Amino acid sequence: MTDFAEWQEIRGSAVEFDGARYALVERGADGARALRVKGDTSGLSEALTAGDGVGVYPLTAENARALRSRLPWLNPIPLGLRTSAGFGDRLGVATPGHIAAVRDTGVAPIFAQQSVRENTRTGRTPQQVLDDAMWGVFTCGWRDAWGADADHLKQPADIPAFADAGYTFFTIDPGDHVDDAAEQDDLGTLRAKAGTLDWATLGSSLEEARASYLRTFALDGLSLTFDEQALLKALVKYGAAVAHTVRMARQLAISMSGRPFEMEISVDETGTTTSLHEHLFIASELTRLRVPFVSLAPRFVGRFEKGVDYIGDLGELDANIGGHAAIMRHFGNGYKLSLHTGSDKFGVYPIAMRHTGGRVHLKTAGTSYLEALRLMANVDPALFRRVLDFARERYETDRKTYHVSALLERVPAAGALADGDLPALLDDFDARQVLHVTFGSVLDHFGADLRQMLAAHAAEYTETVRRHFDRHLQAFKV
Repeated sequence: MTDFAEWQEIRGSAVEFDGARYALVERGADGARALRVKGDTSGLSEALTAGDGVGVYPLTAENARALRSRLPWLNPIPLGLRTSAGFGDRLGVATPGHIAAVRDTGVAPIFAQQSVRENTRTGRTPQQVLDDAMWGVFTCGWRDAWGADADHLKQPADIPAFADAGYTFFTIDPGDHVDDAAEQDDLGTLRAKAGTLDWATLGSSLEEARASYLRTFALDGLSLTFDEQALLKALVKYGAAVAHTVRMARQLAISMSGRPFEMEISVDETGTTTSLHEHLFIASELTRLRVPFVSLAPRFVGRFEKGVDYIGDLGELDANIGGHAAIMRHFGNGYKLSLHTGSDKFGVYPIAMRHTGGRVHLKTAGTSYLEALRLMANVDPALFRRVLDFARERYETDRKTYHVSALLERVPAAGALADGDLPALLDDFDARQVLHVTFGSVLDHFGADLRQMLAAHAAEYTETVRRHFDRHLQAFKV
């Protein structure tokens, strides 16, 4: 097994470290990629070709793990309170574009980021998502810190697979335990519901909660007074969610076995806005219960929908984020604010940076996938037409787990458009959301074709993703 001629080194991927040389290589015949190592090859397996102290190895999970044990910068780490951004990658090939955009911005990146829901729809595992991001980090020569986010974890059983894969950032989503009906409940109903909370897990009682909260809190430029109505509403709406977060944190500590990690709390995917009183309650309770969290994603006023700009009054949002930031500062250097469903919210970014002083995390998800469709519309319009019509068929079913408002009747069928009109759909509100939320169904039917297209136009895709996120990160540069 000594035929190395068919493998060509990918420019910029080579690195020498601790007496060995590593590079990503590509086979001209079929475009397959592999790892070439010159020097110590112990711990690597399934050599495709080897000889004279050099081996070429497939990009398996085992070999990725072995490479991470040798090159420390390939391991994700906690990022702390730095300005940060998460880049979802549903296809596993967008990291080079993310790196091109984030380089020299000072923003700390999370390159591996997927939820259980997204993994289910894409057919990928937590390990595959992290490894794909790591190979992108290796290929591009990224040496700075980066993170890996196990996104929107809803139950303790979700945690071990991400912990075992090497994730360092865990987004806990207790939204299923948020009681949105509390917004309309009368005082008697709130009192009755409060009595049924899991006070043992909360380590408190209703009487102790009254003693702690029925007062005025003087914050940084903000004063919040809890009366019984405000307290009971916060307790009923978020008390069970806090208790669930405690249980999730306990499982996370067990699964991580002493390894460092960060936790984000997300209550953004719920039916009602998180009031300032409720934010203060959540943060106070988590602090009292010694639940470590690095960021909190409340549900802000207005609408943060998938793939489109903010829907609502930016003046109202400015005041709202200002209030949430004042509560954040009340807890010192405890945590930062997180903007979920953050892609394409260009009017929001300057507001968030101004109020938080950079203590903010931006979370994007599916727009790298949308940029792949943009490229498809330009280079393979016939394939894009099939995808568009299929997405229109799937929209009403696939939209059910997302907060979107696109109307299908506003999205034209492919046959009504000329080829030159197709790319503009990626800038249209309704078409963008229809294409966004149907990604799982599209990948089931067209995944192989899409990946083949991206492989043939890899450099163009990287540039397309870079341009897209350059615009996102402009306001976050530090």
